[in-house]
This record gives sequence, C-alpha cells and structure tokens, in this order.
Amino acid sequence: MTNSEACNYALGSTEAEHARLMRQAVWLAPHTERLFREAGIATGHRVLDLGAGVGDVTLIAAQIVGSSGAVVGIDRDARSVDRARARMEAAGLMNVTLVQSDAAEFTCDEMFDAAVGRYILMFLPDPVSVVRSIARFVRPGGILAFQEPDWTRFLEEAARLPLWSAGASLLVETFHRCGTNTDMGNALSRTFQQAGLSAPAVRTDCLIGSEVWLPDCLHSVRPKMTELGLSLEVLGDFETLSERLSGEVSAHQARIPLPSIVSAWSQRANTLAAETER
Repeated sequence: MTNSEACNYALGSTEAEHARLMRQAVWLAPHTERLFREAGIATGHRVLDLGAGVGDVTLIAAQIVGSSGAVVGIDRDARSVDRARARMEAAGLMNVTLVQSDAAEFTCDEMFDAAVGRYILMFLPDPVSVVRSIARFVRPGGILAFQEPDWTRFLEEAARLPLWSAGASLLVETFHRCGTNTDMGNALSRTFQQAGLSAPAVRTDCLIGSEVWLPDCLHSVRPKMTELGLSLEVLGDFETLSERLSGEVSAHQARIPLPSIVSAWSQRANTLAAETER
C-alpha cells in the first residue's frame, strides 16, 4: 500500500483498532498455524511476514521457526510496527525484526524460505504485482502462503436479519469506497497464478463469533463512514450496537458466521512463470 492510498485504509490505526486486531487474531490463529505447518514452514526457516500489523502472524511464524530461524515482519504503518516490536520484546522473541515499509516497495539483500501474509492482499491496489515482487525474495522451492476472507456466507446469513443486514452493508460499502477487495479470498488462486506461481493448494474454513466481530469492525470504520458521508442512523446508538446485534440473532435463533478464511499456499519454482492474461 503506497502512502497515497494509505489515507483510504478504512480501519485506521488507533489503539482501539489494534485491540480489535488482537481479538480477531484469536479466532484466526489456529487456522494460520495449520496453514504454515501444512505449507512446510519449519524450525530454522527464515520467514517474511507481509503486512505484519501489530504482529499476530509474526508471533505464530516466530514460534514455529524457533530460535534457529528468523522472521522479518513489514508494515507501512509506524504505530503498528511500534506495537508489534513491543509485543515481540514482551514475548522474549529475539528472532524477529520489524521493518516499516510499503509492501510494494520492500527490498532486501537476503532470501527467505517463506513469504506469508494474512488479510493484507485485499487492501492492496495491485496484489498480483506485490505477490510477484515478494516472490523474488523467496528461494526456489520456498513457500508462499496467504490467507484472505471470503464474505459470501457471512453476507447471505446477515441479509436475513434487518440490523445485521444494515451493518454488513455499511461495512462492505465503506470497504469498497476505500478500494478494498472483499472478494480477495475467492481471487487468491488466480492471484498466485497471475503472479507467476504454480496453482496453489487451497482450503476454506468457516469461523464463528461474528456477534463480537461485526460491531468491533463497525466501531473501527465509523470515522471513515462519517468521512464518506454514509448515513449511520440505521445502526442507532453505537454504545448499544453490540447488544442489539446479539439480541437480534437470539430472537431469530440464528447464527451468523464470520467471513470464511481462505488459505492458499504454493512453492516457488526455479524461475517465475510469465504473467498470464488477466
């Protein structure tokens, strides 16, 4: 994400958003760890974490590679990088380096055994170009592994309930106006191949817990929704939004899943294939 696009990042970088990311990470962590282990990330590996944010994915990678390995996490937001560094120090992880850098502008003199990312490609204007660029820093036979959300089932279930439908629609509208690709999960396989990688292995997992996740996200994007001139009256008082969303699912005996998590992983060939026709 370049600096000119960063102002359109809908979720912001406040302390509250950092806390939301860490709550979200609790749901995602088992799926991310399973992806990394299935993809072949192991003790002693050097891993590049793209869009490290406050460090949740970096933590998982660092624990897998151990003290004989290393993780470099990059993120364009200085506040997120500072928060991630503090968390690594608190965890006693000496094998982690955090670097402030735009994903599209990252450069390095060393090679990695793996490049990974979670919920980052959806925010990039040209994810194919970034994946292709990052792959140059992965050794031949090394691993590229990414996770992105698939909103299909979440939106289908939310549409059945008035308040949920309103909240989900406003969230998606805000993301779309900020250039976020909410269909990135479905586009992961195509993105890998357009970047010159082989067709990846892909898995989709359903997550639960949206009664917390949706109001959390709406609180984070509220300033951006206001900036965009979107009407929030349909959501009512934000102080009671979480309780009313939970009440609506209880009244209808419904269960709304989070957006599913799509995992994709592939090995880098000796040479990257030419970009296929988009």
